[in-house]
This record gives sequence, C-alpha cells and structure tokens, in this order.
Amino acid sequence: MILSRLSGAGSGFQTHFIAYRPGIDCHQPEALADFWCAALGFAVIERTAEFVSIGSPALRGEGGLMRSAGEGSGTPILTFARVPEGKGVKNRLHLDLTPHGVSQEEEVRRLIILGARPIDIGQGIQEWVVMADPEGNEFCVLPDR
Repeated sequence: MILSRLSGAGSGFQTHFIAYRPGIDCHQPEALADFWCAALGFAVIERTAEFVSIGSPALRGEGGLMRSAGEGSGTPILTFARVPEGKGVKNRLHLDLTPHGVSQEEEVRRLIILGARPIDIGQGIQEWVVMADPEGNEFCVLPDR
C-alpha cells in the first residue's frame, strides 16, 4: 500500500515513501501474529524476540527469510512488537477488511471462531462491523462489495 508518492508538491522537494509495514504494539507478538495470519491468509516472514512480521506467503524466501516487498508491490506487512504497557484507549489507526467471495456475516463468524469479538465503540448502527483482535485492537469488517 503506497501512502505517498509526491513529486515536487510546490516545495521543490521530492518525497517517495512506501508505507507497507504498519506496527501494532502488543503483549504477545507470536499469538497475535498467529491470529492475523489466520485472518488474512498471511505467513510469518520475520521473527525476533521482540517482534513478529507477517505478510503474503510470497514474501517468504529460502529458509523463511523475508524477501524485499519491492517498490509498488502493494504487499502490506504487519509487524507486532512486544511492549510492556497495555492498550489504554481506542486505536487512532485501524485496519478495514473487505470480504472477498464471502458475505460480511460469514467473515465475521469466521473471525469470531479465530478469536476476534464484535465490540461497541459508540459507532451506532453502521454498515460495517467493528471488532477487536485477541489483544483488543480494533478493526472493521466492511460489507462485501
């Protein structure tokens, strides 16, 4: 997912950012990575004592080492980093998931089986379903399109 590819936006500077690796703070990176791998069809592509990164299985090279996603590949990588503090407030940034080939209701049921739960953050009646992963990080399941 390319967030910015500005070229001389009036300032005389060029900016080339490829943001494909959002980080999610958590207590148990391995467990949360397992949940999100199952939810997204991803695989672990990098692991240390302090973080676990997941992404498309196509990013796994020989010996399980991560290949470069490459500029413009559109392949997101999620990194789960171990932190001591707990989650205190609603996330300001979250994932929106759009089901493909199944209904929103079917996808919500599948995510509940994996360990997510529907939550109410005061959103009222909406066409999307707000959920939390096993560590309480919010995400939304959008209607199937």
